Amino acid sequence: MNNTTDYYQIDDLLTDEHKMIRQTVRDFVDKEIMPLIDDHAHKHTPIPNLMKQLGSIGALGPYIPEEYGGAGMDQIAYGIIMQELERGDSAVRSAASVQSSLVMYPIFTYGSEEQKRKYLPKLASGDMIGCFGLTEPNHGSNPNGMETKFIDADDHVILNGAKFWITNSPLADIAVVWAKDEAGDIRGLVVERGMEGFTTPETHNKWSLRASATGELVFDNVKVPKENVFPNIKGLKGPLSCLNSARYGISWGVLGAAINCYEVALKFSLQREQFGRPIGGFQLQQKKLAEAITEITKAQLLAWRLGVLKNENRATPAQISLAKRNNVHTAITVARELRQVLGGMGIMGEFPFMRHAANLESVITYEGTHDVHLLITGNDITGINAFT
Repeated sequence: MNNTTDYYQIDDLLTDEHKMIRQTVRDFVDKEIMPLIDDHAHKHTPIPNLMKQLGSIGALGPYIPEEYGGAGMDQIAYGIIMQELERGDSAVRSAASVQSSLVMYPIFTYGSEEQKRKYLPKLASGDMIGCFGLTEPNHGSNPNGMETKFIDADDHVILNGAKFWITNSPLADIAVVWAKDEAGDIRGLVVERGMEGFTTPETHNKWSLRASATGELVFDNVKVPKENVFPNIKGLKGPLSCLNSARYGISWGVLGAAINCYEVALKFSLQREQFGRPIGGFQLQQKKLAEAITEITKAQLLAWRLGVLKNENRATPAQISLAKRNNVHTAITVARELRQVLGGMGIMGEFPFMRHAANLESVITYEGTHDVHLLITGNDITGINAFT
């Protein structure tokens, strides 16, 4: 009987450090997240003190060098951390993913030495919470159309505009914001909580990612010191490189949700009896379980190979798009199909299926929609842009 989710012995491809990191994060999720997550999802409230807890286990910016407060890990370690966090809930992985890939990554990659030393250690510890402002109310999949702008004003710039669908915005101490300067170039800058004219209205009534704080970023003549502007990047390359890092983390993270659903469904199928035997002995239930472990295994190998390419700085944006699209689709399909193994019990809060499936409805849309990633792959293999 092979009831592991490591069906192809992918653990053989991991180092002892990778396995130790995985166990550390898994233990944290089992102890600190699993007992609380259903209640917070029902109440539409974020888990209190989450970021400091994530910082304490090294889950924030794990690939950032130690001199800036990170753990200096490789990209596969980062992926494994995302997987284990999302086994708990997509909201937990989203919080860590935004902090790591969308806030710490651009500060480390494009920021000044002063910006790195000012922000990164506090972000790594979770003493400071960050968010990422790219998506706008009128511009989602077309970031080049952004309307948020700033103008030069002596020793500072004046920022106006708005961002929408921003994870962590109601909690954030800082926001990495992408806006156009007077020449029309896209630039990145750090906006701090407390700057006059900067507000973060919360988004309510979500049916997905209910344990995650989501909101807006509104800038009304906000004076931002020039030393807060990233000196080393102009254009869409900046925000898109951040999204590549986050999408890579998602391709691992969603496997955690799929694995959680598979493990629960398999256990239930072996314990629940109908017509004198476990329901796992019936063909239709075995079909669901067998298809799920097949797709999970394929997605695991895809994520691992992408991690190797990332470590070698050879992963292309199109390769990352393919993995994000495929693995999110795999996870949401597994959640939907395996919910049926439990029958009516599958909709109950004691089991994770509906929560994971609802969360994954957001993940299949954010950081590039399912269909847009398909067009990215199409463009890459044909050389023809089908977006317009």
